[in-house]
Amino acid sequence: MEENKKKLMYRGKIFDVWEEEVSWPNGKSTRQSMIDHKPTVAVVAVNGKKEILLIKQYRNAVKQHLLEIPAGTFDSDAETPLLCAKRELAEETGFDAAKFILLFEGYLLPGYCNEYMYFFLAESLFPAPLPPDEDEFIDVLPTSFSAAQEMTTNGAIIDAKTALGILLAAPYVNGSH
Repeated sequence: MEENKKKLMYRGKIFDVWEEEVSWPNGKSTRQSMIDHKPTVAVVAVNGKKEILLIKQYRNAVKQHLLEIPAGTFDSDAETPLLCAKRELAEETGFDAAKFILLFEGYLLPGYCNEYMYFFLAESLFPAPLPPDEDEFIDVLPTSFSAAQEMTTNGAIIDAKTALGILLAAPYVNGSH
């Protein structure tokens, strides 16, 4: 597969949109759109009571408040996944953690986007607030882990990264890992 005729269509704060002609092995070519996105993290933060720190925030793209796990985008190319996870956790929940476990890393939407996300479990939480981003208005909702698991099946949690994060963390939180 050969890429050529790549054209920048839009440059944004955390992603760019490109269009390009892609030549396929069968000799045909098609025009493809691609979102070039900075790397991201998602954090399943669990306190000493086995409560997950869910956050409730308004998401303009879907015009509703969603329950999510803390997540965000790398600030720079020099920021490591762990440093980004610590920063996002502090900005969005006011906590840091003594223990971080990398649960998974991979592409979120490879059909049209190269966003690569690192999922962490954060345990042994302690207060360490950082100011939130200026466009973030977040309510932190400590929720029993079992209730959060139920919320992924009853429609209360409809954010895919949050559902995946809860699924990945379950063996650790439930003591089977």
